[in-house]
Amino acid sequence: MNSLRGKAAVIGVGETTYYKRGNAPDPEFVMALKAILAACEDAGIDPGEIDGFASFHNERSDSVRLAAALGIKELRFSNLQWGGGGGGGSGAVGNAAAAIAGGLADCVVVHRSLAQGQFGRFGQAAPIQTISGEGAFTWPYGLMSPAHMFAMRTMRFMHDHKIGQGALRALALASYHHAQLNPRAVMHRRPLSEAQYDESRWIVEPYKLYDCCMENDCAAAIILVSAERAKDMKQKPAFVIGAAQGSEYRNGAGVHNAPTYATSGFNTVAPRLYDMAQVKPSDVDVVQAYENFTGGVLMALVEHGFFGADEANEFLTLANLTAPRGKLPLNTSGGNLAECYVHGLEHHTEAVRQIRGQSTAQVEGTDVSLVISGPMVNPISSVIYGSGATL
Repeated sequence: MNSLRGKAAVIGVGETTYYKRGNAPDPEFVMALKAILAACEDAGIDPGEIDGFASFHNERSDSVRLAAALGIKELRFSNLQWGGGGGGGSGAVGNAAAAIAGGLADCVVVHRSLAQGQFGRFGQAAPIQTISGEGAFTWPYGLMSPAHMFAMRTMRFMHDHKIGQGALRALALASYHHAQLNPRAVMHRRPLSEAQYDESRWIVEPYKLYDCCMENDCAAAIILVSAERAKDMKQKPAFVIGAAQGSEYRNGAGVHNAPTYATSGFNTVAPRLYDMAQVKPSDVDVVQAYENFTGGVLMALVEHGFFGADEANEFLTLANLTAPRGKLPLNTSGGNLAECYVHGLEHHTEAVRQIRGQSTAQVEGTDVSLVISGPMVNPISSVIYGSGATL
């Protein structure tokens, strides 16, 4: 069977300083360049060696402009993953690995840059004068923002499986706990207690304030090369051993009538991911799961096989989710909730650091590191990184 398993590896990661929305001193394009240059320095390569770019959603830092600004000798590959939100983050990594495995490029950077203070907020309903298309089915009834849309699916899932608010609380507390160990995190030195979570205001039930991701100005980048080349590079390689993307039947129905409504969308994607990686959920040492909202993480963890939906109340505790000794250390840099919202690319930099042994919340002996991208958007994607021991 054709497979990307072990054919490409991450050799460099980089990011800018993380800022609250509107506080970045640099334009979005400059932040993209700074993140890529930081990744090149981390990898020990000259920026001119890059010959491909991959990104996702509405990335505005165009590959041709980046190539010119970085002094790249020849641009051989340029790719943008379709889909809303952060669902394409792991898809972009898979596309980069495929380009390398297929001989389309030798050194590909996956990047994402956001200046929400410069271009507008993701978490706010856009002002419009007329309603048409899919919005005509939802906007007149108050279903207007991402929080509204994803809350309904989460409520259904929690109702069907009798899952309490404590499960979502544990997910939020884990992210904030790990952010206190991470000096890069926007919420570093701003711990979250159970009481603070419980007393915070509702955004839209079941989401309280701390169930929702931040809005930031930032950029991040990771650099991939062939597995053979990666073995001789400066950093310990994180091999791409599994990558999958897609959507199950009609899951992208924008009018909220998908046959499997109470889902994060990974029911068909996760099995293909594990098949390629040749690992099981029990082999995964650490997980970085995209949190637009905690409800998506809840469903995504179930659909990736870590516990059954009816076991969520028992499994999702702060002790089980925190490094270094939890059963399933989760979002060990703070993630979208407490490190920074880089549309989920920061989950990949952290997953790679776990493989290297460089995380601020290191899980000892990490060989298998999973990233889950964009629950409840379409298409969605996941990737599994492995150490050399997994090959």
